[in-house]
Amino acid sequence: MTNHNSFRIFLLALLWLSLTPVAHSQLRIEIIGGGANQVPIAIAPFKAEATLPQQVTNIIAADLHRSGLFKIVDSGGLTSIPAEPADVQYPVWTARGAEALVIGVVSPLPNGYWDVRFRLLDVVKQTQLTGFAYQVTQQQLRNTAHKIADSIYAQLTGDVGVFSTRITYVAKQGARFELQMADADGYGAQTILASNEPIISPAWSPDGTRLAYVSFERKKPIVYIQSLLTGSRTVAANFKGSNSAPAWSPDGKRLAVVLSKDGNSQIYLINADGSGVTRLTNTGTIDTEPNFSPDGQWVIFTSDRGGSPQIYRVPVTGGAPERLTFEGSYNVTPRYAPDGKSFVFIQRNGGHFNVAMQDFVSRQLQLLTENGIDESPSFAPNGRTILYATVVKGRGILAAVSSDGRVRQRFSAEIGDVREPAWGPILKGQ
Repeated sequence: MTNHNSFRIFLLALLWLSLTPVAHSQLRIEIIGGGANQVPIAIAPFKAEATLPQQVTNIIAADLHRSGLFKIVDSGGLTSIPAEPADVQYPVWTARGAEALVIGVVSPLPNGYWDVRFRLLDVVKQTQLTGFAYQVTQQQLRNTAHKIADSIYAQLTGDVGVFSTRITYVAKQGARFELQMADADGYGAQTILASNEPIISPAWSPDGTRLAYVSFERKKPIVYIQSLLTGSRTVAANFKGSNSAPAWSPDGKRLAVVLSKDGNSQIYLINADGSGVTRLTNTGTIDTEPNFSPDGQWVIFTSDRGGSPQIYRVPVTGGAPERLTFEGSYNVTPRYAPDGKSFVFIQRNGGHFNVAMQDFVSRQLQLLTENGIDESPSFAPNGRTILYATVVKGRGILAAVSSDGRVRQRFSAEIGDVREPAWGPILKGQ
């Protein structure tokens, strides 16, 4: 796979060897575009939130605005702030164009916790749609705001919100590479692993408690699994040659990995503890970048067995792979949509590498980005947004695009380079 290898080498050279160090801070988000039908929603300042380090309502508003599905109605200049439904003067909000209204209260508790209550109101019908109360520590206030935004999003769109999920990515800081984890909005970055050698291909376990990744710290690519609960880690694949591209099975018991221990890079299935190695593909070409289907029955991957890099899928039980992409001579890095009905990948168009999505049944293809050098696409757990890495003004950043291509975001640090993103799952109980 000469062209594909050249592309990867080019990216590594571009992204890691000649880039400025990255500051260890949250990622700044720039939003471009918006949804076709935005819900006008007002978020009144929560009563007593002025005493907090950061206002809960600002976080909620930023989350909803970032989705592109909501138009935030100005709530400034109020003579009185409503905290209960009885306080709401609906004509005031109707005049401002709001169809939905969020009100709430933040109260300190004797045990050092905070009581956070919110209500979502239908301005047109003058009724309550939903509401919750949380008792949290000050450190949990930001995530609580994300959960409130998730609840509002779910109520008004009928879909699952993902504002309280997390992302992981790799940043280069000086001579070190850092595997970092942050909230979905880029805040609260934590370093999971730091190394003077490259770290690539992070992948979340389905339950969100572990990360698989590839580290070159022993001067060769080795697949590790690290617990986010304890910080401990184990070696999942350290065979002769290259060990790369880990992907979790939906039940979290196995990984698909790419090994070159028997010659060319091929796809193997292994247990999460590194045992039970089973070869899945067997060709004289290169098979790489595996990804499990949501039902665990298929593995989608990149192969040059047809003469150029294309997307294929194969049953987990083995068998003849089926080619999926026929448009264009370069299609790589496939990732299943959470509903299993489509997949996203990178397609070369002229001198650009763009995020594309293809339906399994109709095979209809849609380009979601243009004029970029994009890589590493990763679906949000609800399938509404794709996170990916790109290059802007010679510097690597993270970006996101909605699955319909209408809403785009850029996540950039003040300096340096950030790459290799992966969007984490919705945690149980959220």
